[in-house]
Amino acid sequence: MHVFNRTRCLQITAALASISLLAGCGLISDSSGDQSKRITVGTTSAPSTLDPAAAWDGSWELYRNVYQTLLAFPTGSTKPQPDAAQSCEFTDAANEAYRCTLRKGLKFSDGEALDAKAVKYSLDRIRTIGSKVGPKDLFGSLERIETPDPLTVVFQLKTPDATFPFVLGSPAASLVAPKEYPANKVRDDGKVTGSGPYVLDSYKEGVEAVLGNYDNYQGFAQRRNTGVTIRYFTDSKKMVGALKGKEIDATYRGLSAAEIKDLQSPASHAAGIQVVDNVGAEIRYLVFNPKDPAVAKPAVRQAIAQVIDRGALVTKVYQGTAEPLYSMVPKGVVGHKTPFYDRYGQANADKAKKILRDADITAPVELTFWYTTDRYGSSTALEFEEIKRQLDATGLFKITLRNKPWKAFQEGYKNGEYPVFGRGWFPDFPDPDNFIAPFVGKENAVGTPYENQEILTTLLPKSRRESDRSAVTQDFDRAQQIFAEDVRLLPLWQGKLYVAAGEDIAGGERALDPQTAMQMWELYRKTSW
Repeated sequence: MHVFNRTRCLQITAALASISLLAGCGLISDSSGDQSKRITVGTTSAPSTLDPAAAWDGSWELYRNVYQTLLAFPTGSTKPQPDAAQSCEFTDAANEAYRCTLRKGLKFSDGEALDAKAVKYSLDRIRTIGSKVGPKDLFGSLERIETPDPLTVVFQLKTPDATFPFVLGSPAASLVAPKEYPANKVRDDGKVTGSGPYVLDSYKEGVEAVLGNYDNYQGFAQRRNTGVTIRYFTDSKKMVGALKGKEIDATYRGLSAAEIKDLQSPASHAAGIQVVDNVGAEIRYLVFNPKDPAVAKPAVRQAIAQVIDRGALVTKVYQGTAEPLYSMVPKGVVGHKTPFYDRYGQANADKAKKILRDADITAPVELTFWYTTDRYGSSTALEFEEIKRQLDATGLFKITLRNKPWKAFQEGYKNGEYPVFGRGWFPDFPDPDNFIAPFVGKENAVGTPYENQEILTTLLPKSRRESDRSAVTQDFDRAQQIFAEDVRLLPLWQGKLYVAAGEDIAGGERALDPQTAMQMWELYRKTSW
């Protein structure tokens, strides 16, 4: 059984739904917004592909705006709501058959009907293509899709999975026009044919995506602008400069801690910049690849866990925009515990030395740590320099740092090429399952097989039979303890999410959905300040 039966289950926590505005930076929605104005948004997170069958990453941000899903998460919702579907429900007590009835008259932007067969085609091709970096594993619990009539889709599941609706509400389940997307390979012509709130008018890879309103859209989103241009930056400094120079209206993703502090300053506020501070479940962590002879030894991984000083890391690098994380399940998510702190406590080189000595491992242990240069912002390099400094200072390790741009980096970790590497995780849903299941199994989100049988065969299946997510804490408490014992992953910090915008832009407080993708339709330019 693949680990990813999938899960995504969340009753999204109130913490994520609540958004606090920084003092002096009120971003208040104004229904008098000028609908005739386009919005330009900057980000450092460019899509890796335009085809949803081949991306399980920040590409979802674009997908949320140009593709439609059967269900979705309107701002503030705690469970999936109908989008392309008119209604959806489990039809059996065992939660193994899920039926959706589509809205009538849905069409893709090429005029093709969005019917039950198109839904089946869209989701079947994800599994047929089977991209290593795609979302196929999110559909691990799906056995088959039935289409009894043009408006009805029935998902037959292999095992009970009360969280399956949350999968259908994620961009992993983006619906595509069958005539434009090959059934067995990724579309690669740089175009999009969906049924979302926007159409992709033009696209320059790594440069910009120009979105125009899709006039025949039928769904939950209510557009408050006439279109959006997304500009992609590889340098956050240039992105901030573009915001200050009024070349872009808003920024999201990739801001360094120093840049956030600068944008929050009285001087920036006086210059017409506002910042929205969002409570989020974004995490950063290290992945250990047991294919490497040194990393394969549990004592090496445990010694690293014993040495890392998260407090120093977030203070020096993130300056209050992040906090130490001692579990893969972050604060604000049901079932959060602190097993890495409970087991290892404060950073202690003497304890780490004993761990290595007891395992007959001679120091220094030489390792190469890898990170990506253009996915998570410019602070990533500083973060790894601090990690190297901490480990090298003990005399127990000798760390070499290497990096690659995201596309090459992604291919490398999926092929198991890196001994230790850094990743970020933006939740599909802020449910504890979503911070455990993606990282275990023969095939998983980080490309390093981790087949812990207790998690795979007992804890995950048991938790997925429970619709009340508050009742699964004991299962995930145990899973978190196992993670701390094995140290196949090492959680580092949990961050906040920030949207910075010009003072004439409203809607930023509503723009982030539970998957932390920006819902561009919420942004608009006010007629007056």
